[in-house]
Amino acid sequence: MTRAAFFVLTALADQPRHGYGILREVEELSDGEVQLRVGTLYGVLDRLTADGLIVLDREEVQQGRLRRYYRLTDEGVAALDAEAERMAAGAGAAKRRIAEGRRAAAPADTAPEPPTAPGLAGGFA
Repeated sequence: MTRAAFFVLTALADQPRHGYGILREVEELSDGEVQLRVGTLYGVLDRLTADGLIVLDREEVQQGRLRRYYRLTDEGVAALDAEAERMAAGAGAAKRRIAEGRRAAAPADTAPEPPTAPGLAGGFA
């Protein structure tokens, strides 16, 4: 699943939205990292519709313009949930590997160990 598709599905997870609403929501959800162009958005919407992950919810005319509202299907919810789980598992694996790498790269403690047994002269070796 592309990043754009993931964020479009996420934008529709809580309620139906029209194209401009999806654009704004995607930008907000991604902290501005994903800024879809209108043409890209409608390409993603067409693909998600063809895949059965979203459907046209309704059409409304506002200020003389037709707005199409899209919503997730049950298959869309399942696909979004599966992708979120996959991403979370991957992020967890990355975090564990980073922590292991940091532990392995940490300098070994070079301080001498304290004496534990008496030496030949009665002192500790």
